[in-house]
Amino acid sequence: MATTTKAAAPAKKSGFGGVKDAWIIMLICMAAGYAFWYFILGNPDNFVGGDTAGHPKNLAGTVYKGGIVVGLIFTLLLSVVCLGVERFFALKTAFGTMSLPKFTAQVKTLIKNGDFDGAQALCDKMKGSVANVVSASIKAYKDAENNTTLKKAAKIAKIQQAHEEASQLEMPTLQMNLPIVATIVTLGTLTALFGTVLGMIGSFQALSSGGGADSMALSAGISEALVNTASGILTSWFAVVIYNFFTNKIDKLTYALDEVGYTIATTYEVNHADEA
Repeated sequence: MATTTKAAAPAKKSGFGGVKDAWIIMLICMAAGYAFWYFILGNPDNFVGGDTAGHPKNLAGTVYKGGIVVGLIFTLLLSVVCLGVERFFALKTAFGTMSLPKFTAQVKTLIKNGDFDGAQALCDKMKGSVANVVSASIKAYKDAENNTTLKKAAKIAKIQQAHEEASQLEMPTLQMNLPIVATIVTLGTLTALFGTVLGMIGSFQALSSGGGADSMALSAGISEALVNTASGILTSWFAVVIYNFFTNKIDKLTYALDEVGYTIATTYEVNHADEA
């Protein structure tokens, strides 16, 4: 009678696992972004004569003249920064309490020496996503040794399958919220372009009004265009750096997991060379 194996349950999480409802962060950032634009940058002290409709007398007033789109760009910029901090602490928990290269080297040595209890103890000390995956692979190794019905090739396949399943269970936690950061890379540029176009429209309206140029309206339109361009580029720059930084860290973790998984499967094959 054929038996089916139940998929391993994900290991119990400890520490900070990330914020699942990123929209809450973005709402808070929106409130903060528009509050900063309206109350701080739009402070009457930043304008000649204390009139926000007048000429700005410092950089803060100039940025305020960028218009309501500036508040949206600030929302995206703050969201990127907050999600970057969130990913930093989440990945710090996922990477565990030890240096990843040090843990990988030690656990590989223990596995090659057949000290699986020592490897499991090291995983318990390490914690995090890496330790969870390695623990699942070690458990699969021990189950394979106790299984007398499967052939060696099938047992090795089971070990590899357990490793891959455990890795897939951890990946959503590692990559959570990064797609939002990747989206903001494009949104920052598009929002800047939108604000720039609005500013240029204002400039052309100033040029065409009354047959002559209204210098105040013309300068306001140009300021709106340039401020939105600059702030949008800054937002996209931050988003690209943060996304690539954390993607690179996840890639390093994935490579380490693949290396340990290969070592476990190879060790079983070498230790059971006489097994059919």
